[in-house]
Amino acid sequence: MPALRVDLFAGRTIEQKRELAQALTEACVKTLGVSPGSVDIIFNDVERHDWATAGKLWSDDTKPAPPPAS
Repeated sequence: MPALRVDLFAGRTIEQKRELAQALTEACVKTLGVSPGSVDIIFNDVERHDWATAGKLWSDDTKPAPPPAS
């Protein structure tokens, strides 16, 4: 039973998550030979001020963030 945890910056749409869930499930079925019903996916929306890379909060980035892909 694969369980996948997906951490994303907050702001993705339900449809984007739905499509990603389908794609990840299909990849697990194809690659691992499991049934779709055994694949669990947990989405975690993370605010930019709760995520840091190289010691810098993403919310401190002065460049405008690109819009989420549709």
